[in-house]
Amino acid sequence: MAGGKGTRLKPYSTTIPKPLVPVGEKAIIEILLNRLKNSGVDEVFICLNHFAEFIMAFLGDGRKFDIRINYSVEDRPLSTVAPVKLIHDLPEDFLVMNGDLLTDLNFGDLFLHHKGNDSMLTVATYKRTSKIDFGVIDVDCNHKVAVGFREKPEFDFDVSMGVYAMNRKVLDFVPLNEPFGFDHLMLRMLEDKHPISVYQYEGYWLDIGRPEDYERANEDIYKISGLL
Repeated sequence: MAGGKGTRLKPYSTTIPKPLVPVGEKAIIEILLNRLKNSGVDEVFICLNHFAEFIMAFLGDGRKFDIRINYSVEDRPLSTVAPVKLIHDLPEDFLVMNGDLLTDLNFGDLFLHHKGNDSMLTVATYKRTSKIDFGVIDVDCNHKVAVGFREKPEFDFDVSMGVYAMNRKVLDFVPLNEPFGFDHLMLRMLEDKHPISVYQYEGYWLDIGRPEDYERANEDIYKISGLL
């Protein structure tokens, strides 16, 4: 998935599409393609909209990465899952991921986990700690009396890594040619009581969606040298 405008990553994404923003000496999507190749993937479909021609010119047909690249270009933004429905002849099960992430996740292991659980949808998750930069006051039910205080507390959340294993049946929940995101898909499947599998990962992961995360990726250049 590489069709977004990357508005959260400004000013870096003002003149260059987010997947082509460099980490070290390589574009983010180039690093991701190499990771996929090393996990046994031999063909990818890249869903494009914003700056599509830049990405296609840079990646070409994938020969220089030793992986076959196909393109699906939207004529209008369709969010983060509806573009998948435009791709014809998908296999029974496949991987979907954002084109702007860094991870040492073994995609093959995720896929085998998905197949082993006979899942319609498997979401790779990562434990992320969020810090509140304020003193938090707990109040009573009438919002009049303080009953507790925590100075800059931290909270742990299991967040989506933006990496999914899917069965083709999932696309039955997705409308054709209408904007539809992974948030909509998750909520619809949960509402219809369709189980969603989770693959918890504890290795390295960064979603390069915000300037501070992009800067951290470049600071981590030696830590993630194995990805490059």
